[in-house]
Amino acid sequence: MILSAQIVGALYGLLAVIFGAFGAHALKKLLSEEQLKSFETGIKYQMYHAIILLLIGFNFNMDVAFQQYMVYCFVIGTFLFSFSIYALVISSAKGKKLRFLGPITPLGGLLLVCGWGLLLYSFIRNLV
Repeated sequence: MILSAQIVGALYGLLAVIFGAFGAHALKKLLSEEQLKSFETGIKYQMYHAIILLLIGFNFNMDVAFQQYMVYCFVIGTFLFSFSIYALVISSAKGKKLRFLGPITPLGGLLLVCGWGLLLYSFIRNLV
């Protein structure tokens, strides 16, 4: 699991840089200001969680279940949150908004909150 958190973290970081450049150059003419801000939100959250996955991968042994669940929450939550935003924004810009993805974004956000909650739990657990 340690290697998985690191690999996914590096992959998410790589994709965040690529998508950021794509958004800043190729999509700038296609998207409205509001759509571009939404796209950038997806990129920011993806990069933040890429970094936390790398930190978790280097600092946790993944020898207890809640640490593994924390990684799953961050990996799946980031995918659902950021990638649904990308799909919603791009589909909306093309006039074919994929409305079924609307509920996916908050589900991803909820998983991210759970991941952060588990990280907080790990710190409190070590204090007690």
